[in-house]
Amino acid sequence: MDPLQKVYRLLLFIIVGALTWGLFPFLAPIIGMLLFSFLFTTIFLQAADSLERYTRSRALGVFIILASVLTIGVAFIGSFISNMGSQIKSFTLKLQRDDFATSIENLSTGIKDSLPETISNMIPESEKIIIIAKNSMLGVFQSVLSLLGSAGSFFFISFMVLIFTIILLIEYHDFKRSLVRFIPNKYLEVGLRMIYNIEQQISKYLRGQILAASGVAILSIIGLFILNQLGANITLIVFIGIIAGLANLIPMVGPFIGMIPAILIALMNNVGSDVALNHQIFGAVPSPFYVLDIILMFIIVQQIDNNFITPLVVGESVGLHPMAVMLVLLIGGTLIGPLGMLFAIPAAGVLKVVIGEIVFVTKNSHLL
Repeated sequence: MDPLQKVYRLLLFIIVGALTWGLFPFLAPIIGMLLFSFLFTTIFLQAADSLERYTRSRALGVFIILASVLTIGVAFIGSFISNMGSQIKSFTLKLQRDDFATSIENLSTGIKDSLPETISNMIPESEKIIIIAKNSMLGVFQSVLSLLGSAGSFFFISFMVLIFTIILLIEYHDFKRSLVRFIPNKYLEVGLRMIYNIEQQISKYLRGQILAASGVAILSIIGLFILNQLGANITLIVFIGIIAGLANLIPMVGPFIGMIPAILIALMNNVGSDVALNHQIFGAVPSPFYVLDIILMFIIVQQIDNNFITPLVVGESVGLHPMAVMLVLLIGGTLIGPLGMLFAIPAAGVLKVVIGEIVFVTKNSHLL
């Protein structure tokens, strides 16, 4: 190749790379929507293919699947927002009464009495703690209410993901055939195998993760129900369990998301209750408002998931070493945040398939 042509290609590569890097912040939302659409397409593809055989219409099959999922999703989100909003408003009114102040004062007194005098003198007076707690709790719940009220962008993104998913599900096999046309005849077999392996890699991983998330949701609901039998007085346990299961799809971060609404609801429901304030876990360790009980329950659920459920249903679906998985998660989280961690493992699985096929072609190029 002419040296001048090499320099030209190198400069072109640098310019395209710089433009892509500069435009990435603007393109990131669209790329994210397309990635979510592709993941949903992978999840529902087999169901769409099966319904197409029965209905003789792919569009009708896709409509039945997505309409069912959308109805369930909208009903769940709408019901949760309504119930959570009502609970927060009720708790905000409760803050204005003496129940909250009395609970905080009793808690402060109990902590001071259980600590050495030198340390207890460092704790602020009850009045200051009450003011700080009130302002903090009001700020948190007002933020949650404003977040629930400004969900327009979320619904817009969800709508666009739905449109992209419908298009991909209906036209998936046509897109696939169009992609195959760009593969040179020399590499057609390798290209078809690569596409098939990528589909299988992502499909197995997603199905395994969905089953694992379902297991975590069921275990969380059972755990919260048991805590309620012990007097925790936690409402919306089905919603909390489903949120815990969905959050579990995000490795490392997800397990801590599920317990947050449970703790907040336990605080809201038990303010003013002396029994809940003086509760002790195992009859020995103070656990005001059952906070430590909730944390311990979610830790147990996560241990069951990490040691039994996920290895059983997910297994080695992506075929990556545990150390490689940790590195991939850290890279994804650093670059894009929680969404990066969600997409990191399937992306690494796809990359592994592509590299494996490239190595295969390189080693056997003399046979092609």
